[in-house]
Amino acid sequence: MTYALSEALQQAVYQQLIADPALTAEVGTAIYDMLPAGSLPALYVTLGAETVRDRSDVSGAGALHRFTVTVVANTTGFSAAKRAAAAVSDALVDAPLTLIRGQLVGLWFDRATAARQSNGDRSIALRFSARLEDS
Repeated sequence: MTYALSEALQQAVYQQLIADPALTAEVGTAIYDMLPAGSLPALYVTLGAETVRDRSDVSGAGALHRFTVTVVANTTGFSAAKRAAAAVSDALVDAPLTLIRGQLVGLWFDRATAARQSNGDRSIALRFSARLEDS
């Protein structure tokens, strides 16, 4: 197994999201790897949790990364959040990501959970699976 490709995947996913015109039309530049200090925009996207499982085989080291991208809307409601979540999904599914280390075998949508938070925010957590091989 290798966890060595995690940072490369995170960077590639972030670059894919910030370069996607449909997503930036929905949220502008409010796409975060780490939430900024201070107040947040009414609608934003953030990279989230990740789990990794070994998928090495006789050809070499590999891993299955399951990661979350979350859309949060604090005043715009679920409609805007769902449009942004659809743009995230469209930007990532089967995207030809270029990694600084290793290679992407495939990237798939796994599931999404939409919820109203106790503070009134709406969130949509999208989980994706990425199969990577080390080179």
